[in-house]
Amino acid sequence: MKSFPIIPVWIMFIISTFLIIYTLISKKKNYLHIFIIILLFIFNLRIMIVSDNSKKVTNNLAVLFVVDNTISMEALDYNNSTRLSGVKADCKYIIDELYGADFSVITFDNTARVIIPYTKDINTTREAIDVMKTIDDLYAKGSSLNTPYDMISNYLDSFFNDDKITVIFFISDGEITDNSKLKSYRELAKYIDEGAVLGYGTSKGGYMKNTNKYSTDEYIIDYSSARSVNKAISRIDEGNLKEIANDLDINYIHMNKQSDIDSKLIKIKKLSKNGIESTDKSNYDDTYFIFVIPLFILLIIDFDRTRRKLI
Repeated sequence: MKSFPIIPVWIMFIISTFLIIYTLISKKKNYLHIFIIILLFIFNLRIMIVSDNSKKVTNNLAVLFVVDNTISMEALDYNNSTRLSGVKADCKYIIDELYGADFSVITFDNTARVIIPYTKDINTTREAIDVMKTIDDLYAKGSSLNTPYDMISNYLDSFFNDDKITVIFFISDGEITDNSKLKSYRELAKYIDEGAVLGYGTSKGGYMKNTNKYSTDEYIIDYSSARSVNKAISRIDEGNLKEIANDLDINYIHMNKQSDIDSKLIKIKKLSKNGIESTDKSNYDDTYFIFVIPLFILLIIDFDRTRRKLI
């Protein structure tokens, strides 16, 4: 059994103690609140137990996803859904196929950021991919494929390891809308052993769902013409994507379905063959759900009591 606290234990202990004392000295003591506070404290401990499967498969792959999160990834031209929805499903497919690798995720819109550093915890990686979303249209400054360059360069340089096979999946629709000129990615090729540039979208293009929470428009509107106002259309720019692939000395793949990546994954798995091994390090399973159920029950009871008092 291990504990992986969300909030440091000493901070949560101080907060919980204060709330319990405050509850006890109140004129109208509500002992139900004390049980809720205790459950929240236990929940925060994030107690984990050893999994039945104490053998863990590992390999020598370090897989980096670089994901375009600009608003054009909301275009509805990937299997009747948004490009980003397709990206999420395909990334999780890759994770499952390359199970045992170290995974990391960089996203970019106006800026680039590491949302998951290299980890073998596929559940955490999948969750991070699930919650990815495009930048709000209100703050978007136009798309540039140069944005993640420095982040990728510094990150791969920091984590470069001769014992690891570095794999990159650069994922985008290739659009550049800020009038910038695509810089060469050739200098980054020295860090990369395998991977692919994955292109999303179609030449016909698609309308983009509006991410501006203050707008009443369902789709992003193109105001570039004073004569007419139409829904903006985003189209894939394969030229830019192929240029990045060529610079990184990896393949470009236009994604229409998950099987489009299969041959590349087979090749990557062959490279990792000598690195696959079993270890005696224990896997741990979360137990938070055990405490969530009674917590919700107590909250419902407390809510009902409060509601009755107000009636």
